[in-house]
Amino acid sequence: MQLSFLRPLCAHSGPWTSVYLDASRDTHDAHQALELRWRGLQERLAEQRADPRSVAALDDVVRGHEPMPGDYGLAAFATGGEVVLTEYLSAPPMRDLAAHGPLPHTMPLVAQRREQVPWVRVLASRTGADVDGVSAGGVPRHAHVKGGNQWPIRKVHPGAWSQLHYQHAVEQAWRRNAEDAAAATADLAERIGAEVIVVAGETRARQLLAARLPEFWQDRMVQTDAGFPAAGAKQFAFDDVTVQAIAEVAAAHTDDALDRFGMQEQVGEGLDAVVTALQRGQVETMLIVDDPSSTERLWIGPEPTEIAIGPEELVAMRVPQPQQVRADAALLRALVGTDAALTVLDPDQAPDLSDGVGAVLRYTDASTPGRDDG
Repeated sequence: MQLSFLRPLCAHSGPWTSVYLDASRDTHDAHQALELRWRGLQERLAEQRADPRSVAALDDVVRGHEPMPGDYGLAAFATGGEVVLTEYLSAPPMRDLAAHGPLPHTMPLVAQRREQVPWVRVLASRTGADVDGVSAGGVPRHAHVKGGNQWPIRKVHPGAWSQLHYQHAVEQAWRRNAEDAAAATADLAERIGAEVIVVAGETRARQLLAARLPEFWQDRMVQTDAGFPAAGAKQFAFDDVTVQAIAEVAAAHTDDALDRFGMQEQVGEGLDAVVTALQRGQVETMLIVDDPSSTERLWIGPEPTEIAIGPEELVAMRVPQPQQVRADAALLRALVGTDAALTVLDPDQAPDLSDGVGAVLRYTDASTPGRDDG
């Protein structure tokens, strides 16, 4: 997971007020329930002596956000009376949360967001296609492609000597429309850096479009019968295939990170080793087991790489006033500040990972903790 979406948070020094709440409004009493939940979070923030200006700014966001259908959540982060980042959550958080501290509490957000795989899906017809895509940042894109050949489209039986000529003209129209649709699909996939393309639609149109995609995109393509109404398919079936294709790509990313970490033979494993690697800008990808109950703490200075197990190390680095914060918040800030990536793991994916954290390193040298030159 790339963490560039958290960069606006690193541009401010804090202190931060962070809230997560179930913002669903799909029942008759949803508005009242939201009001009660938010009031409870405000009380918690008052107990933590959060900046009233930031709480007021968050109040505007919570009460004024655009309602979405279904169950969903809202995460927002404020400092100095300004809401710096607001994110919709695809599902309500496990529990409503309000936190005030030197750093924003971003781990619940990244744990729920997980890997953002950019994708494109196509519903092809003989006259063109509808192309949808979502970038890694969650920005939706849409293109309706109307092929340049709208007649003749249907194969009929005109009879006599003209039948063969007519059928050939129809096939040519289909092929040219498929070329237009494939070009638009490849263009959108290129622009958003898609990692998977799901192609559905009328059987012949789908096959023609798929065959005309560049080889690079054919290797990242999944074809499906779902989504073609004439075949009795439903929209939810197309959605299911799309979600499954995205999940398989995300799982492959996780497997790759675990494999590369395993090849290091315990270098970069455990909190001490990861903190040292982050100080040196050595981390390429950090692995962390999602543990909402974690009470681990680290010490930080003003800069992202000023991170340590204890305050003495930061004092030695000439940090005048080290602050103690949640370990996951300090780790995430350091990852953003060093352009490193993150892989969030479930407990059963890495049951033996020391301290629930490890790192795939960009390089190792003689001073890398855990390195065995013997």
